Amino acid sequence: MANKKAAHKSIAQTISHTARNRVVRSKLKTLSKKVFALAKAGSSEAKGVASEYMSELDKAVKKSVIHSNAANRKKSSLSKIIFGQLEGV
Repeated sequence: MANKKAAHKSIAQTISHTARNRVVRSKLKTLSKKVFALAKAGSSEAKGVASEYMSELDKAVKKSVIHSNAANRKKSSLSKIIFGQLEGV
């Protein structure tokens, strides 16, 4: 166990950050599954859910839950599917 006050504080911060990150990552996974399923089905709701997903990705980057390059990669692949850039490939 930690011996110093700063170490105890660090442990408490890690616990709270881990709990927050778990919630954010879970929400991102749920939205991801939803938007890719809608896009695959060709639903008109896909664009609305996609914008919500991209917004949540940006918020996760701002909170340092995920890396900015990872968010950009996910947004790029999503936009290719939503806007039909993969049809000819």
